Amino acid sequence: MASLPGRRDHGAAGEGNATKIPFRYCERVHGDRAFTDRKFMPRQFEQPIDVPDAFALENVIQERGGRRVLAGVTIGLPKGGFSALIGPSGAGKTSLLRLLNRLDDPTSGVVRFLGQPIDDFPVRALRRRVGFVFQTPAMFPGTVADNLAIVSTLGGNMAADASMRVADVLRLAELGADFGERSAADLSGGEKQRVALARALMTGPEVLLLDEPTAALDPEIAEHLMHTLQRLRESTGLTIVMVTHRLSEARFTSTYAVMLEAGRVVEAGPSARLFSAPVEVRTREFITAGEGGTDHG
Repeated sequence: MASLPGRRDHGAAGEGNATKIPFRYCERVHGDRAFTDRKFMPRQFEQPIDVPDAFALENVIQERGGRRVLAGVTIGLPKGGFSALIGPSGAGKTSLLRLLNRLDDPTSGVVRFLGQPIDDFPVRALRRRVGFVFQTPAMFPGTVADNLAIVSTLGGNMAADASMRVADVLRLAELGADFGERSAADLSGGEKQRVALARALMTGPEVLLLDEPTAALDPEIAEHLMHTLQRLRESTGLTIVMVTHRLSEARFTSTYAVMLEAGRVVEAGPSARLFSAPVEVRTREFITAGEGGTDHG
């Protein structure tokens, strides 16, 4: 998607004849602006210009119950990155996340997955490629292995190799090989969230979407889950997009961050820069309040 200098809700990098310069070099040479597609992109929407978008949203509007929950969002989320969606309650974070595997469709605008309009993908096929982990994991009756194997109902090649995948995804979710025999009803909250993560990995997705996966977990268990997600992305190249109210998670785990408020993008960019030197006053206020212990949940 071509760069759109001056658009306050733009986050996608240029393509086509875009100069392929690593982000750090680009920032060092060009100061407050990143050069892409022979134009300058305002720094509050910078991202590594040699990384394509996994998702690109173009002027997306989402209305629910007569209320506009997303108001003209245009943003790119980098492929292979760990993107965190942050902002106060009611900002539109979960509404945006749900568009990325068609749990909802936008009222207007375009959502693209790997450059193609997302509604070109059959929903079931899309959801095999884009997994979703909900805030409150639902466990079905039976064992952990039963809960993982149920994903075979999505079709494709899953039915044939579901039993082989169980051991693989338990390992990726950092659960013991014998964990599959545990009763799902006896799991703790942290264990259920890891099983939900393993279940989302059963289809071998390219993308993992997480809606506040640590909201119900105590800090120590939440930290362990974040480390698991980091190692998972680093070992598999998985693209991760996560909604979180815990700013420490976004700061130390994500590679790219998007600050939303009232259904609009306030600021987006590499997490290291956005958290250490936010451009927008509102972003700075929000981060400062969060670091001071204010609950953004």
